[in-house]
Amino acid sequence: MSNFKKIMALAAGSALTALPALADTAPATINAGDTAWMMTSSALVLFMTVPGLALFYGGLVRTKNMLSVLMQCTLITALVMVIWVLYGYSMAFGGGPSPYFGGFGKVFLSGVTPASISGTIPEYVFVVFQMTFAVITPALIIGSFAERIKFSALLLFIALWVTFVYFPIAHMVWDSTGLFFMMGAMDFAGGTVVHINAGIAAFAGALLIGKRVGFGKENMAPHSMTLTMVGASILWVGWFGFNAGSALAANGTAALAMINTFVATAAAILAWSLVEGLARGKASMLGAASGMVAGLVAITPACGFVGPLGAIVLGFIVSPICYFFVTTVKSSFGYDDSLDVFGVHCIGGITGALLTGILASTAFGGVGYATGQTMGGQEMVQIEAVLTTIIWCGIGSLVLYKIVDMIIGLRVDTDAEREGLDLASHGEAAYHG
Repeated sequence: MSNFKKIMALAAGSALTALPALADTAPATINAGDTAWMMTSSALVLFMTVPGLALFYGGLVRTKNMLSVLMQCTLITALVMVIWVLYGYSMAFGGGPSPYFGGFGKVFLSGVTPASISGTIPEYVFVVFQMTFAVITPALIIGSFAERIKFSALLLFIALWVTFVYFPIAHMVWDSTGLFFMMGAMDFAGGTVVHINAGIAAFAGALLIGKRVGFGKENMAPHSMTLTMVGASILWVGWFGFNAGSALAANGTAALAMINTFVATAAAILAWSLVEGLARGKASMLGAASGMVAGLVAITPACGFVGPLGAIVLGFIVSPICYFFVTTVKSSFGYDDSLDVFGVHCIGGITGALLTGILASTAFGGVGYATGQTMGGQEMVQIEAVLTTIIWCGIGSLVLYKIVDMIIGLRVDTDAEREGLDLASHGEAAYHG
């Protein structure tokens, strides 16, 4: 088996869907080191959402909306965790033969016990690890329409979105019967599942909900770059669980993903600051934080496949591309993606997914491709996976936004928006005095 196939098998958790077959061949055993690492990784990914993403986004909005962002991240976390246990895990990893849907074989975690094993870890640990991915992905979306969405509408949309968009894409990419997995698409830790998926949904939401009151006329600068820096730093730390944890074991592949998460991010920070310095005359903390996230996003699909030098190249490439989208493209088209979810996560995810097919080549220090596959052939697979994700998520998200708008209405009224969502939606304020 090639290195590529070995890594893909680990990343998809294919042993999970083959438990009966394992029982017929050799008894599966739990590895204490792998289990400890995966439990730690799960906690690190949760740490990315609360408090990491909450503080990162919270610092970027105006003072009157800080608490609303914290509340949105917190409630999304709680809501998706419950949904994941009820039916989400089954829809993604239920063992069904469909390339689009995991089935209902593990609804309510049916058949999952302390004795059941996924690879070398307890199945409960695999359930929890994948649950944290299901949590952070929809939480990323809120940055695009921050400061103007109804809280009840957001929760209904998220419940529908994870059901009809996220769970199927997660199955397609990471389950051994999934469409992208069978195609041989290389997505180690979620370039399509997490970042392109969330970025397209965010873009659709920003367009449908519309611009903030006063957009382009009033000062909407971040209220606390200090909190944003703290949040971004927490994201970087948590991302080691996100990327290295996706090896599903404490092994050399996890080590490769770890070093790549260090150096790609470092290169992206340098590149963003350099481009911003040349374009504006000054490098900003906001730019450095944006470069940090762009690098983390881009290396996500590639981290287990490219070498460290390839990771650095990827980091240097992604920042100028994302910078162009959050400045030139956004201003040219005039859409109000409040916190640049589309420009950083979607565009960064696409860049990472496409460059994975190139930089994974052994010529660039990567692990190579499946036996008989060429760089051109792999790149076509990557393009197909990216386009399928965009279409699936784009159409699905638009339909779900429309449904929620008809039932509840997506947007708060003008008075509530001017007052701020902290008081209007929650009756509290993040700051006093």
